[in-house]
Amino acid sequence: MRDGPGAARAEDWQQAGFGVYVHWPFCQAKCPYCDFNSHVAARIDQARWRAAYAAEIGRCAAGLPGRVVNTVFLGGGTPSLMEPETVAAVLEAVRAAWPVANDLEVTLEANPSSVEAGRFAAYRAAGVNRISIGVQALRDADLRRLGRLHDVAQARAAVALAQGLFERVSFDLIYARQDQTLADWAAELREALAMGVDHLSLYQLTVEEGTPFAARAQAGGLRGLPDDDLSAEMYAVTQELCEAAGLPAYEVSNHARPGAESRHNLIYWRSGDWLGVGPGAHGRLSLEGRRWATEAVRAPGDWLAQVERGAGDEGEPALLSGREAAEEALMMGLRLVDGVESGRIAALGLTMNQSVINDLCDAGMLEQRPGMLRATAQGRLVLNAILRQLLAG
Repeated sequence: MRDGPGAARAEDWQQAGFGVYVHWPFCQAKCPYCDFNSHVAARIDQARWRAAYAAEIGRCAAGLPGRVVNTVFLGGGTPSLMEPETVAAVLEAVRAAWPVANDLEVTLEANPSSVEAGRFAAYRAAGVNRISIGVQALRDADLRRLGRLHDVAQARAAVALAQGLFERVSFDLIYARQDQTLADWAAELREALAMGVDHLSLYQLTVEEGTPFAARAQAGGLRGLPDDDLSAEMYAVTQELCEAAGLPAYEVSNHARPGAESRHNLIYWRSGDWLGVGPGAHGRLSLEGRRWATEAVRAPGDWLAQVERGAGDEGEPALLSGREAAEEALMMGLRLVDGVESGRIAALGLTMNQSVINDLCDAGMLEQRPGMLRATAQGRLVLNAILRQLLAG
């Protein structure tokens, strides 16, 4: 087994492309289930922030020559709180730093409570061509439980507005919520599919450590969550209904019409390269045959001050060994319905035990085809357990 800092092939990331992720850390309110790096602020000096983003993109570009940007993703937080001038400045900085693909995908995340027609039109004019809306539920009572600031009517209006302005529209829903039955979820998902978007991100509710939901659960106050069997049934009906509606799964939690997949997220799942800019943003960069993991300073004020000093926003980048890069590629790639190239995993530095793979195939959890390894629908339900066996074997 090969395991050295130079093991990752210099050209490997090019199979998936290069993207830029920009993190906007501010929200109107902190949702009780959220463990993202998001903050509530009474006042935001957007002129300072757009200058800082532009400066940091330019600084990073100097060390990443010869790249073509395939995607830009404005995530958060709530990026739909960004002034259109801030979004425009970010995209102008990207275009000034690198050539961009002719089919550049530019995604902005939005919350229905911060959607305004004029602002959406200005985002479109700035170059955003894909919107991802955090709907999360189509039931008002559940939106209140989730701590959301919008209601169902606002969510539907935001989706309709986006569909009139952008070529591509996605929205998120959370299921396996408190007291939700299988019939409840099936009915809600049918309503979502009837809204006619080309992409849906459908996540099971998870109680993340350090969130208000986790504290509530520990105190016995988060009752009525589905058990594992019901959650599995909900997952199965999700696959069935989405496929029947022409939005089959292409990843564990993501469904799209063919050709409407999130190209930026595919860079993550296919282990391409991406630059992370903004407080707490993560990145993966391949330089001279070595793969680096980067993570920016998390606190917004510290990030801003550090960038304005010209010091850059990242902490100490971590060098990934060939095996670490291969394990990450395997973990991310098996999330995809298409699976992962087994030859690529071997070339990066990880040799998997064929007898373990055979056992998992016999159990209906994996499928092996020439040059490819993929998890079955059943296997994607227990992907973490499969990965433990593959990496231990």
